[in-house]
Amino acid sequence: MHKAGFVNIVGNPNVGKSTLMNQLVGERISIATFKAQTTRHRIMGIVNTDDMQIVFSDTPGVLKPNYKLQESMLAFSESALQDADVLLYVTDVVENPEKNMDFLEKVQKMQIPVLLLINKIDELASGTSKTSETSKTSQTSQSSQSRLGDIVEKWHALLPNAEILPISAKNKFGIDMLLKRIQELLPESPAYFDKDQLTDKPARFFVSEIIREKILLYYDKEIPYSVEVRVERFKETDRHIHINAVIYVERDSQKGIIIGHQGIALKKVSTEARKALEKFFDKPIFLETFVKVDKDWRSSQRELDAFGYNPD
Repeated sequence: MHKAGFVNIVGNPNVGKSTLMNQLVGERISIATFKAQTTRHRIMGIVNTDDMQIVFSDTPGVLKPNYKLQESMLAFSESALQDADVLLYVTDVVENPEKNMDFLEKVQKMQIPVLLLINKIDELASGTSKTSETSKTSQTSQSSQSRLGDIVEKWHALLPNAEILPISAKNKFGIDMLLKRIQELLPESPAYFDKDQLTDKPARFFVSEIIREKILLYYDKEIPYSVEVRVERFKETDRHIHINAVIYVERDSQKGIIIGHQGIALKKVSTEARKALEKFFDKPIFLETFVKVDKDWRSSQRELDAFGYNPD
């Protein structure tokens, strides 16, 4: 008997979907930063054993779209409801359960197994007592359990058919239990992908994502969200990989910020990206980065299609 299926991860922004994805796959497939709206595409990560194949999908956070890029991001999330064999709906300990009810109502109607994952339960621990350490630990534990119980109750009222599992993706708490439950729920099926395949994305995709991740980390405010990266050259030999990448922004002023005084900012991003790429590909990397202006690319369907934002 061989099992295989699509296990799709959905939820609102910044609840830890990408961190969870990386833990489940065991590889750094998705960008995981402290900033919301980090994931823009639907990204598959494939876990294989002799008798099983789990095709995980990370998706963008569910939001009310303000421009065409966000419309495409929402479409990726909604597409994950259509082909899932098991759905992982991720929330956390501070999120309002009634946020984005339109999307949640679609989840309520699903006939497949839904696992509701309450992430970041490590953040529930908050000792405020000034008594002894033993008493303090006991009170903290009781308070955390009480708060978690309240959260579970609220979510059970909204998704009564879902199985609710508390986890901490960052600390790997509950991940083994979650994997075991997913394996139990998978349908019998032959593999959908070759058994040596890790993801559905090409190498160029991960180059652009790693560069974009560094921009997310090193620039503030609107800059990271106005940026897209396109790999124009990816030439691999036995000894190294030569990459040319273009960073697109919407405004000349943004280009100046990305480059920085005497090119210092861009050099920092490129250096950090090169280090991460060498770790990812396990080869020396020669990385050249350029910055170009593409006005309002986030609102142009033609440009979005060119950048791969097409859920179809």
